[in-house]
Amino acid sequence: MNYLAKIGDYDFPDDLYYSPEHTWAKIEPDGNIRVGATDFAQKMAGKIVVARPLAVGKTVPTRLKPFCTIESGKWVGKLLSPVAGTIVTINTKVRTQGSLVNKDPYGEGWLVIIKPSNLDEDLPKIMKTNDPQFEEYMKKKIADIEAKAKAKLPT
Repeated sequence: MNYLAKIGDYDFPDDLYYSPEHTWAKIEPDGNIRVGATDFAQKMAGKIVVARPLAVGKTVPTRLKPFCTIESGKWVGKLLSPVAGTIVTINTKVRTQGSLVNKDPYGEGWLVIIKPSNLDEDLPKIMKTNDPQFEEYMKKKIADIEAKAKAKLPT
């Protein structure tokens, strides 16, 4: 896996697609889509305790609908899918070892595999690292987070 894009302290392998909602998508050889949380998402969440993906057979009706809930010591939130489709496989390890998402978000910490229902329409809406909009978007997100963190610091 190449890490061609490093934006701030965050890694983004060049062989993946990225949703503006901080999930990644990888097209598998069989046409299904492996999905996980980005390095940025896992670092913002903090130490992940548990990940609860939807069950096999459940449908994500449209892209940017919830497919997984993650829980950390400081946050509970829903991850939004980069594609629509039916969940065909879940990573059962992350249910009990949520820290896998922190340790290896692009490897062992993947969350689900989805059989896409509308890939031709969804794919153009997610970005690759060589898309100029991707880097601009991430730099703005990072700057926003840093500004909020500074605003909370006592002066």
